[in-house]
Amino acid sequence: MQNLRLLFRLGACLLLYGCSAPNPHEQLHALFDEEWKFRLAEAPLFATAAGYHQYDDRLPQVTIADETRRAQFWRKLLGGLEKIERAQLRRDDQINFDIFKMQLQDNLNDFEYKAYLIPFTVDAGFHIGFARLPSQMPFAIAQDYENYIKRLQAFPDYVAQHIDLLKEGLKIGMTMPQVVLQGYDVTMATHVVDDPAHSVLYAPLAKFPAAIPVDEQNRLKAAGEAAIRESIVPAYRRFLEFMTNEYITNARTTIGASELPKGRDYYAQRIRHFTTLDMSVDEVHQLGLSEVQRIHSEMMAIIKQVGFTGDFAAFLKFLRTDPQFYAKTPEELLKEACYIAKRMDGKLPSLFKTLPRLPYSVQAVPAHLAPKYTGGRYVGPALGSTEPGYYWVNTYALENRPLYVLESLTLHEAVPGHHLQTALARELEGLPNFRRFSYLSAFGEGWGLYSERLGLEAGFYTNPYSNFGRLTYEMWRACRLVVDTGIHAKGWTRDQAMEFLASNTALSLHEVRTETDRYISWPGQALAYKIGELKIRELRRKAEESLGEKFDLREFHDVVLRNGAIPLSVLEGEVVAYIQKKQSK
Repeated sequence: MQNLRLLFRLGACLLLYGCSAPNPHEQLHALFDEEWKFRLAEAPLFATAAGYHQYDDRLPQVTIADETRRAQFWRKLLGGLEKIERAQLRRDDQINFDIFKMQLQDNLNDFEYKAYLIPFTVDAGFHIGFARLPSQMPFAIAQDYENYIKRLQAFPDYVAQHIDLLKEGLKIGMTMPQVVLQGYDVTMATHVVDDPAHSVLYAPLAKFPAAIPVDEQNRLKAAGEAAIRESIVPAYRRFLEFMTNEYITNARTTIGASELPKGRDYYAQRIRHFTTLDMSVDEVHQLGLSEVQRIHSEMMAIIKQVGFTGDFAAFLKFLRTDPQFYAKTPEELLKEACYIAKRMDGKLPSLFKTLPRLPYSVQAVPAHLAPKYTGGRYVGPALGSTEPGYYWVNTYALENRPLYVLESLTLHEAVPGHHLQTALARELEGLPNFRRFSYLSAFGEGWGLYSERLGLEAGFYTNPYSNFGRLTYEMWRACRLVVDTGIHAKGWTRDQAMEFLASNTALSLHEVRTETDRYISWPGQALAYKIGELKIRELRRKAEESLGEKFDLREFHDVVLRNGAIPLSVLEGEVVAYIQKKQSK
């Protein structure tokens, strides 16, 4: 009887105080933790880059069975998410909820459309990422080297699994277009070396920390050389032979995503993924055409300003061929990029209240990537490493790297663009892990393009040719809306896309070709830049008009960046809340 009364009182307590009711916040974060542990174990290369080193001795498993198993896990998490009452969550957790759900659904969409059967683009892929392993892993103690060597030894199986995926893609027509793979062999052939010391993967073996005994150094060096000679070189050779003799010759001859299995639905999903908005193909295409027209009129004003007497096409030819606009040596191009970056460093305190601690450096794009690579890119370091961020500048084929676009490129890739944005995101506190390492293209690339324009307010583009370069970069992103939708949904040819880019921008013809191939190989990604930039500019105008003299540009930039990468609809809600709070003071 006493036990019965005790149970009755306990039940009354639970009923009165709601002790048994599930806590939505705890339920949500339990799902985050479950997904994070799963992600680290399933993606050990990501774990290393994120600063988690318990899986440093292994590579991912990418068989179809593994892809199926991961999809089942994501479905389970989505089911758990559906049991949580979103309305009962705090505002910050509602944002977390929405982004988490979007990412899980995107993962499942990729699985359903079999996107894993095309595990590379023209300038990225598993074999390209693997070559950066020396800059991603720690090398402080002997165990770090042991882990590295195990990964080198595991590479042949990693390649074999990818070849199996690519073979399955050939069977069902889920392949990279044949035309964009011309010259792709350099990304593999570079690593087929006679001497292990000539491999980019030899770098950690060239110099050891003094704390490792010399005998251990010699043993590890010999084991590493053997792994390169017996595992790395044969695996890259096998992949090169497969791509050359089997994949490229049998890849599809069409270029649009709409030509893939379930292609039209797949491309519509890619638009939603990369813009974070519900926009139709026609909406994106028409927006691009209107932006092209607007920017063209501004470009014509500069042509008139410099006193050029020819037409638009003649001016573009002048820019592409006059030696005054091109560096004579790779060092000259890199030095100019460094100078621009350093000048912008000095402007940052006037534009931002919060700046990141992580520094960055300027480097040339690695030789094994450069021929098929874009003009520049930001590459972040592994978390916890001693590396800075890197602003890569492509010094290959200098006659195709005009100086008049270098200010725009630098502001986009370094500061106040991708380095500042991603370094700040890494330093945010209180975010769940999945948010700290999220990259949403519409937000990130939109910020990068917005940063280019910010240079006008920071005193850049004083040279009219450099300002034309800024406009040609903006025009380039506007053209992407037209070209990407044209290629992937409207039946455009590769030549048609290149002609549209070449006739509307001052990009070099080499870059026109490499960029077109990039859009063909990466459906929808090119839409993120202009869509994101237009939204950020729209929100800034709204804040300026609503706040008047209360508007503070440095505060606005903090509001935009303080949550890391977020969907554009969420960003709009954050800015509206900031405006309302500021107005109430």
